[in-house]
Order: sequence, then structure tokens, then C-alpha cells
Amino acid sequence: MPRFSVIVPVHKVQAYLHECLESVLGQSFTDVELIAVDDHSPDGCGAVVASYAARDHRVTAVHLAENVGPGRARNAGIAHATGDYLLFLDGDDTLTPGALRAVADRLAETAEPDVLVFDHARTYWDGRVVRGRRAGLLSHAGPPPGPLAARPDLLRLRPVAWNKAYRREFVQRRGLSFPPGWYEDVPWTYPALLAAGTVAVLDRVCVHDRQRRHGSILRTTSTRHFDVFEQYERLSAFLDRHPVHDPWRPALYRRTADHLLLIYNSADRLPRSSRAAYFKRCGLLLRRLRPREPGRPGRGGGPGRGGGPRRLLVRLGARPVFDAVRAAGTLRRRLRALAGAARLAGRTAALRTHYRLQRQRPLDPRSAVFAADRYGGYACNPAALETAVRGLAPHLRTAWITTEEHAGTLPPGVRRLQPGSPAYWTALARATYLVNNVNFPHAYVKRPGQVNLHTHQGTPLGHMGLDVQGDPAASAGRDFARMLAHTDRWDYCLSANPHSSVVWERAYPAGYTTLEYGQPRNDVLLRASADDVLRLRAALGLSEGVTALLYAPAHRGHRHGFRPPADPARLGRELGPGFVILYRAPREHPDRGCATGLPEDLPGNVLDVSAHRSVQELCLASDGLITDYASLMFDYAVLDRPVVVHAEDWAAYRIARGSYLDITAEPPGLVAGSGDELLGILRTGAWRGPLSTRLRAAFRERYCPWDDGHAAERVVRRVFLGEPGGLPPVAPAQARHPAPAPDLAREQARAQAREHARERAAAQEPGGVYDQTRDPAPGG
Repeated sequence: MPRFSVIVPVHKVQAYLHECLESVLGQSFTDVELIAVDDHSPDGCGAVVASYAARDHRVTAVHLAENVGPGRARNAGIAHATGDYLLFLDGDDTLTPGALRAVADRLAETAEPDVLVFDHARTYWDGRVVRGRRAGLLSHAGPPPGPLAARPDLLRLRPVAWNKAYRREFVQRRGLSFPPGWYEDVPWTYPALLAAGTVAVLDRVCVHDRQRRHGSILRTTSTRHFDVFEQYERLSAFLDRHPVHDPWRPALYRRTADHLLLIYNSADRLPRSSRAAYFKRCGLLLRRLRPREPGRPGRGGGPGRGGGPRRLLVRLGARPVFDAVRAAGTLRRRLRALAGAARLAGRTAALRTHYRLQRQRPLDPRSAVFAADRYGGYACNPAALETAVRGLAPHLRTAWITTEEHAGTLPPGVRRLQPGSPAYWTALARATYLVNNVNFPHAYVKRPGQVNLHTHQGTPLGHMGLDVQGDPAASAGRDFARMLAHTDRWDYCLSANPHSSVVWERAYPAGYTTLEYGQPRNDVLLRASADDVLRLRAALGLSEGVTALLYAPAHRGHRHGFRPPADPARLGRELGPGFVILYRAPREHPDRGCATGLPEDLPGNVLDVSAHRSVQELCLASDGLITDYASLMFDYAVLDRPVVVHAEDWAAYRIARGSYLDITAEPPGLVAGSGDELLGILRTGAWRGPLSTRLRAAFRERYCPWDDGHAAERVVRRVFLGEPGGLPPVAPAQARHPAPAPDLAREQARAQAREHARERAAAQEPGGVYDQTRDPAPGG
């Protein structure tokens, strides 16, 4: 008997079905059966279901002889279910990574409740992920599991079946089943909550509810939305059969009215010709269902703001008045929005005037302004250069552009400029030096005498700039003329290696000067000491004997949302307590949880370091790097520490993004073609074996020729001090000494401690002469 039976009704969702089924079968919690019910789908859904059942014993394929709708298709799935708990998932939706593990753990924590309610997030075709508005109702800090009366406001959640886990024995004992129709969830959800002996909550997004542009039943304009009346009649009949639930009638009446009016107020659900008839049916149903007693507000939440008058108008059948009130409310909202837009327009106009006036003033030869990562904080090459300017050119005044959210990343004494503020525009108008790893805003106008230094964000692997023009997916929405206008503002373009020089000059053609000096952000990788390495590890809580692997996957713009290709939780569990996985999400996914695909059921040896202030510090603290196509591999090679490339989807990535080189043919270390192969490389120790060392040496020679710890100094002397003839030469490879790996750092620290002990002992000898014969024996 499996722990979970996940039931998926499928009909005309072939474009999304693979992702749906994989989200279930790819869970870290594997004690699950997947029952996919082909609701006589006219497309390829049936074949997809059959193929999954053929290759995975956990999948049961049920093929219906006729289309019966999602409700009765779920009933067919329930008939085949054998799991302790039932979960439902629509064929175009997905489970979030780690969802089943989180549900299983919460069920155990709450003593096997009849129903467990969890949260969801809506995912949109444009990539947005929006969590449910009433997530606060699922806080674990509330009452312990019990009947619905302990958490009456759960009735305010969407009446859907797929945001809950149901104990199968409870469903069978209560005879719960789905009726036919479009709104079949209503007479299932409310009776299940009312009948449950114990209801528990899980404050976690477990389902991604896909919001399709086209094809969603509930966004189809049709008279079939009148089905909602029949479903609430079924709910009323349930209450009639079970008078013990009569105290809930007032709360359910409010939920009924809100739902009916939601449909009426939605412009895309009802044909115009049927709106009057729908409104009349609303009045008839609400008059019949109106409870005699108003009920206590605590039962399912009190009436919504303005809900009482609206329901009264519906019961009276006063549609013209209702529409007028609704139109007045819409008008008020629009007027408020217009007033806000007017205030914003006025402020924008004032700032533009301010900026034009500031551009008439002389440039400040002592002002240098820095920014990085779309004003995300003190980071990357601009941060290394700002630090170097303060040390080598103290006559310059530096300022950093970032939001208040990232103000804490600035070093003491560095002035912060708030993006969009008058001080920000003054700085862009009058600073002589401007440094960024992305472009300044389009409204910025470069003045004669201003010096723009563009540092980029690393060595390019995937196509950039003009090179993406031939790729419809990568070039969608890009304004290449604007991009070239921004490129024309560059005076200098920083290059990490000859490969980058060629790419930048082709992808961003303009009249700038290429500075082949290496990456300033990597200087710290060659200058850090053994003490620095050990201090950074201690700050991360890494114990002395543990092997820390930094896992930094690349952004995949061709995929909806983000999920790390190698499951960090699986890596942690399979490798065991001797390893720690430091997981670093791509810059494009700075948030945690559903946005990154990082499961919440992480073992103790997996640390989410996505928000850590410095990726270079993470590199220094780690023993090795796991990545796929992130440019961090080029930086990490400077350290001369092992790298493993997880290239499971290399073909798809290369087709979707394009690439300048085949990273599987000239990698910085061993290449894994699957998750199992990656684990094998790590378990056997091959990741730091002789083949890995040879591959890394060749890679460093090609892509790290100028990283010697003095890149920032070369840039500052050339650009800010005007000393092109006095630049420090690039040190030969054999003369470079990267920061020691953790094992070597510990040995050096012990050796230094022994030396200090000897010096102290010598200082205590008569005459201050150290007597070597007094050394303790080894192990003494």
C-alpha cells in the first residue's frame, strides 16, 4: 500500500501532461502511485499516459470509453487507488519539488488527519509565479489539528480539490464522490471539510496552478457556467441530509454568494445575452438558501466588505442598481489609479527637468559611480573595482547605486544612491566615471568627458548580444537597436580571456577599447589566505572534516519557472554526512521556495546559500564545484579546485540558447550525463582524481590567462589614473598561488600555529635563543 495515490484526470492537455506527470514521479518522496485517467481525450494524452504506465510500475493508466468530465474521471481514479492518502492534480498543473515529502512529514506531525490543506501558487504563461492571497490562513502557529470549527476561515480558501490531501479511509467512510459538471469541486470540498474529524494545515506551496492563455474551462465564455447553481444545490442537499452542520449555513451562504458574483463580475465567462438570466438565477438561489440566523462571524469569516448590501441587491433582483453600484466602484478605482499615475507622471517630469539642468553643470572629475546586477547590491567586477579605487585612487569619491533592500551589502563609508532619486540623476549627469556590469537606463545621456566602463558578468558560454538574433526564443522581446545604442556609450569593455574578447567584439560591436586584464572579482581568489578560507567555512558552519560542494546551476530561459537539474536534497541524502551541498540559485531566481524549485524538505547537509552576499566567498569556502552551464566555472577554475559539469540537458540547452563552445568536449573537469552518473563521480572520488586535474589544467590555460590577482589594479591604473605604461604585468601561471583549498588551509594553519609556538618557546629561553632539542616528539 503506497503512502499517496495521486489522481490526475487528463483531457486535451497533451502540451503540459509530460511536465505534470514528471512533477509527481520526480519527487524525492517515492512511496507514491500515480493514477492517470484518460478522459477519452481526443489528442495524444492517452498515448502519453500509456507510455508512462509501460515504463514506470508506479503509474496506473485508466482509459475511459467516453468523456465524462474531470469529476467523474477523478471518481474512476479513486476506484483504483490503494494509497493511505488521496491527492488530486489537474493534467496541466504540477507538484512543486519536495511537495510529497513535505506533505508526508506534516501528516506525521499532525497525527494522520482526515484532511490536510496546503497552499498553491498560480503560474502564468509569462513566467510570473504568484502565491495564493490567503496563505496566512495556513500558518502552523494557529490552533492544533481538529475539526473545521478550530479553523473556520479555511472556508475562505478556493473551493478546489487539488489543494488538499484526503485520508482514503475517510473518503470511503463518508461516501464522498465528485458529481458531473464544470464546478464539481464545490460539492466535494465543503462536505469534505465539514465531515472531517481533524483538519490540519501545511504552510507550503505544493501545487503550481497553471494559468493558460487559452483553453481553460473556467475562462471559456459559455452558458455552461450556469452549472454552478446545480453544484450549490447539491451542497444545500448535503446540509439538508446532515442537520448537524446547520451552524455552518451562514458561512456557506456567504461563500455561495461570493462565488456566484465572482462569475457574474468576470467579463469573460458569461455571454452578454445570458447575464440577465444568470443574475435572476442568483437571486432565486440566494433567497432560497438565505439562513434564518445570521450566524457568528467566526464561522468561516464574517461578511466581506460591502458584501451584505450586494447580496441584498441580488436577492431583490435589482440588477440595474447592482450594475450601477459595481460601475461606480470600478470608476472610483480607476480615478484613484489615474490620480496615482498623475502623481507619478508629475514626479517623472520633475526628475527629467532636474536631470537636464544637472547636465548643464560641469562634470565632477573626482566622482566615480558604480552599479551591478540591475542595482541588486555590492557585487561582481564593479565591487572589486570600487574597492580598488578607494585604495589606489583615494582622491576620487565613489558612490554605489542600489536599493534600500541591498544597502547592507555596502562596505562602511561607501555612499549609497537610491535608484530614481534626484541624487541618482545628479550622479549620472555629473560623474566623470561610470562603471556597471549591465547597462545604465535608456534615459541616461552620456556626456562628453564621461568615461563608461562595462565589465560584463563573466565569460560567455551561451550566445549573447547580436548573436541571439537568429534564435526566436532568445531574441523575443529584445530591442537590438536600443542595445547597440547602449553599447555605443561604452568607452571600455573588460575581457576575462581571449575567447571573451572575440565574443564581445562580435556580439556588441562598437568603438570601445577592450581591456584584456582578467576579472577583478577573481583577484580575491588568488589573494585570500588560509585563515580567510577557514574563517569563511566557519561562518557557514562547515565542520573541519566535511567536504563542501558548491552547486551552482545556470538559468534556463527556455523553461517555465526553475528547477535545479540535479536535486540538491538527493545529493545530500545520497552522499551522506561527510558532505555538505552549498546550493546557489541563478541570479535570475533570487527568491527561495517555489521560485527556485528548491524543496523545503532539505536534509541537514544541504544549505541554501542563494542569498549569500558573495559567490567568491562561497568559492573560497568550498572543496569543489558542481555546475552545468553557469559562467562561474570559469571563475572557479582560477582556484585550481575540482569542477564537475552536470550536462544532462546539454543538447536542449544548446539548441535553446546557443553556445560558443562545447563544454562537454573541453570541460574544466569530469562530465556527468545524468544524476546517477553525477553521484557516481562524487561517491568514487573521481571528481578530484588525475583525469579531473588534467582537464582543469587545460581549461585554466585557455580561459584564465590573465587572472593573477592584479586585474583590478590594472583597470584602475589604466582607466582612473591614466597610467597605461605603468600597469603590473600578468604573472606567469607558475608564479600564481590561488587561495589554498580547505585541506591545505588547515595544514598551513597548523604549521603556522606550531611555528608561533616555537617562537614563543624561543623567547622564553635564556638569551632568547631557541633550542631545537626541546621540541616535543611527534604526537607528544
